Amino acid sequence: MKITAHRGLSSQAPENTMSAFLKAIEFGVPWIELDTQLSSDGIPVVIHDQTVNRCTNGSGIVTQMSLADLQSLDAGLWFSDTFRGEKIPTLESVLSLTKNHSIAINIELKTSPGDDVPTLCETVAQLIIDKQFNPEQLLFSSFDTRALIEIKRHLPTIRRGHLWQEIPEDAEATLHEIDAFSVHCDYRFLTKPQARRLKAQGYEIYCYTPNFPALVKSYWNWGVDMMITDTPQSYLEAKQD
Repeated sequence: MKITAHRGLSSQAPENTMSAFLKAIEFGVPWIELDTQLSSDGIPVVIHDQTVNRCTNGSGIVTQMSLADLQSLDAGLWFSDTFRGEKIPTLESVLSLTKNHSIAINIELKTSPGDDVPTLCETVAQLIIDKQFNPEQLLFSSFDTRALIEIKRHLPTIRRGHLWQEIPEDAEATLHEIDAFSVHCDYRFLTKPQARRLKAQGYEIYCYTPNFPALVKSYWNWGVDMMITDTPQSYLEAKQD
């Protein structure tokens, strides 16, 4: 039973913040998932949405805001007063944190229409190279096939997984194109025949975001390898029962 903390331990701390990642480490979760995109001055930052509106006290499009502007916002108060003053982290700061702990990272490359995908991937790749990260500690994922092709060009030895809500009928062609390691999908739409077919072809299967272990108990028997969840603690507790 393998578990990834979705955007950190996001049921107990504001998503995609250092507090959420630290809580995941404290819980002993082996993997964390995070989202990265570029600020207007070309710094990879860790935030999910195209805008800052939902998870900060500000408003605006992430890629149109400088790092200084982004880090002037409060990214914790929306979750609870306990996290008042939390900042949007840079990808570099999260990499530094996780490199000092035995934890692996699933980096989702976030793109929106009009984004400069090649620059995002080149910048993230250079950061990984500079940090001398162990390839076994990393996995890239994206809904954007272009981003996965581009990151493969820069970092061919680091594993890649394609994200879909529903796995398309022609998934295998895309997976071959990106030389995929894994398939990431919404657990609500995965079927047993799909899982069995993908496993037979050698792909790992990661499901997002089942927050109650009972909902996906049978999925392990289908061959699903990982659950990407907001509540990793519930899976750890279930494992101990």
